[in-house]
Amino acid sequence: MHLWSSHFFLRVNRQQTLITASLGLRLSVPPQTGRVVNGEDARPHSWPWQVNIVKHGSRYHHTCGGTLIAPRWVLTAGHCIWPGDVYRVVLGEHDMSRQEGTEQVRDVLRIVVHPSWDIDHVADGNDLALLKLDKSPVMNDSVALACLPPDGEILPHGTACYISGWGNLYTHGPMPDKLQQALLPVVEHSVCSRSDWWGINVKKTMICAGGDDVSGCNGDSGGPLNCLGQDGRWFVQGVTSFVSSRVCNEVKKPTVFTRTSAFAEWLSQVTEPSLLFRLRLNAASPRTASL
Repeated sequence: MHLWSSHFFLRVNRQQTLITASLGLRLSVPPQTGRVVNGEDARPHSWPWQVNIVKHGSRYHHTCGGTLIAPRWVLTAGHCIWPGDVYRVVLGEHDMSRQEGTEQVRDVLRIVVHPSWDIDHVADGNDLALLKLDKSPVMNDSVALACLPPDGEILPHGTACYISGWGNLYTHGPMPDKLQQALLPVVEHSVCSRSDWWGINVKKTMICAGGDDVSGCNGDSGGPLNCLGQDGRWFVQGVTSFVSSRVCNEVKKPTVFTRTSAFAEWLSQVTEPSLLFRLRLNAASPRTASL
């Protein structure tokens, strides 16, 4: 799978469909959740909020992952965005090597990088950016809105979460055509911030997961950390941020994510009242997903 090195930067029927998707009440294609060690092909469209962010060069090519959090808003990492570059978002993607008929391509109308993000001081955190799409995608079995956690939620140590993305399969390894997923248990802050782990590089606005045998890698940046809630719904608890500059799966250097629950207010301010409504509804009316 893929990531950037720590050294480098270290919503009647249609409305009901949107609400159902945003609450995570049903996944048409439940994810495969066996105890993956080193990652595997994800079940096609089992993470329907996962998007592929492509950048224009000689042609459009994969650059980062992202998460559809509102009909016209995609959440990704701040370090994925460079001034002057032109981006598009591909939703409903699984196999990048072929047209599957489920893809929906949208242009990016507006980019909002977190005001406190600083590429020269990655350890300060705030590695977030929001992309506003030119028009909403069609919600279906392959494209759905993610659930975001309640403001301030902290996951217990060992919580089972899954990273997903098209990043390198291992350090300096090939980039896969098919969306990958890997099991990354949460490493609590008191452990991840130890001096022989990430130390002061890990802030409380971040979340660590995995480490050693399995991790994110270059190309997974900006993608989601998917965690199963106690109510049976999947929540995007993190945005893939960084790994070790030496190797992707270094011992005591878990993959580090920007913790979405630490930025609920900023996300709602930027993406308009619809997201704030969903965040409150998620917190107040938990329901069980049919997986």
